[in-house]
Amino acid sequence: MKKKVIVFLLIFSPIFAQNKTINSISLFPQPLKIEWQDSSFLLSNNTVVLESVNSQKAINLFKNQLNFDISSYGVQNNYEKNIIKFLEDTELKKYGNESYKLKITTSEILIFANAESGFFYAVQTLLQIISNINSEKYSSIKIPCVEILDYPKYEWRSFLLDSGRQYQTVEFIKRYLNYLSMLKINKFHWHLTEGQGWRIEIKKYPKLTSVGAFVADGKEQKGFYTQDEIKEIISYAENLCIEVVPEIDVPGHSEAALIAYPELSCTKKAPESVMGFSANLFCGGNEATYKFLENVLDEVCELFPSKYIHLGGDEAPKDNWDNCEICKQKILEENLKNSDELQLYFSKRLAEYLKTKNKEVIFWGDIIENEVYELPENTVIYWWNYRKNKDKAFKNALMINRKVICGTNQFTYLNYPVTPWSKYKEDRTFDLRDIFESNPSNIENPDSLVLGMGSSLWTDWNVRMEMIDKRVFPRILALADQMWYGKNNDEDFNKYYEKIKSFYPILENLNISYGPALREETQTDYSWE
Repeated sequence: MKKKVIVFLLIFSPIFAQNKTINSISLFPQPLKIEWQDSSFLLSNNTVVLESVNSQKAINLFKNQLNFDISSYGVQNNYEKNIIKFLEDTELKKYGNESYKLKITTSEILIFANAESGFFYAVQTLLQIISNINSEKYSSIKIPCVEILDYPKYEWRSFLLDSGRQYQTVEFIKRYLNYLSMLKINKFHWHLTEGQGWRIEIKKYPKLTSVGAFVADGKEQKGFYTQDEIKEIISYAENLCIEVVPEIDVPGHSEAALIAYPELSCTKKAPESVMGFSANLFCGGNEATYKFLENVLDEVCELFPSKYIHLGGDEAPKDNWDNCEICKQKILEENLKNSDELQLYFSKRLAEYLKTKNKEVIFWGDIIENEVYELPENTVIYWWNYRKNKDKAFKNALMINRKVICGTNQFTYLNYPVTPWSKYKEDRTFDLRDIFESNPSNIENPDSLVLGMGSSLWTDWNVRMEMIDKRVFPRILALADQMWYGKNNDEDFNKYYEKIKSFYPILENLNISYGPALREETQTDYSWE
């Protein structure tokens, strides 16, 4: 097979520098196996890159991150020195599609993978090595020789962004996709609907956005994403090896939708928009509700190529259902015990509908916390509410042989600040040490049904765009380690924290306004605004 040849011309100033020793290079997430050498490879304007099958995304990343200009393409393969080779390695299939090997010698950089995501993550590691050495722009740089074998602990590694309560711009989301990609987080869990805003354009029901996207009055609480903008974000993420997983939260957290279409509520009246949650649910007894949601999901499935659709299911008080004659009739017709089983019926019915579209459906753990229910085989449980129910949802999911995602509100909810702020009191705070020592989501020897681990940035109580970085960073570095490497608690915390701090110059170079990592570092007047 012929290989394309790409010659990269560095457009940096003609200066050479190497500011870090091998021992001070910090990589996040930590590669599984790494062995540094004393020698180095000189990356310069003479470096030649030999492309392989499935390496184009990695090539594009390398080019864009280092401001390289591709001068020519060719088919020669007779270079012996100062080359970067992308090579297929079918032996890596046993470690999965995201596995890679990186071997840097004095004369060449060899990148082995068996799929495009493996090549892509190898280049992310290479870029971090280069950034560790010096983040300035140079025309040549010495890269330490190293051998790395790497693959992730988990198939699912996610970051949730709540765009329902607070709207973020397309450019902001793209910026965060870049950060996730750098940390080898491969799922962007996009929370698109809430009581304070419906953010996804549904052409069949235009009032969802013309009305539902503008029900709250706070700063950055108005707006929605057109289907073209959503396609743009999905394409951008796909080029970064990130799957965009949409969340349409039902039957609760749906006040914005019910303000737009009140006939789908039990009361037939438009509810108030709320920051938290209320008993104003989609009416579980009304057949019009199911037709409406199926039509919505038709457009969601058409938009999102994701294997997964998240349908919420959390925090759904049944007061209105218990007093609704239509819901009571549905409970009788379906031979259900109560309104809790009506929600199970509701969830199952939507899951079965999405099965016809070859989708797997994710539900919050609430639907199986009160009692263990059988669920369709295309169902995944997201375990989140550790603070209230510990590991009940986790254990119940495994009991019924369903896959589970671990992303508890202790300690993966990055909206919980390091110190109290607004409605977040002391019991809703955590710092880097808590993640390192006590994160219940970091399962030491996970069952094969554990799909992976997630992190979340909810925007409760008006967490605006300029307030997000200091909540996410640096704590997400430790979470990324746990998702990929899985072993960041096998060393002394103080040493680990020094590793975290040595990564700060890279964050600064990316203009990330990271916050404090530890409680004791936070001044009494520190502002999370």
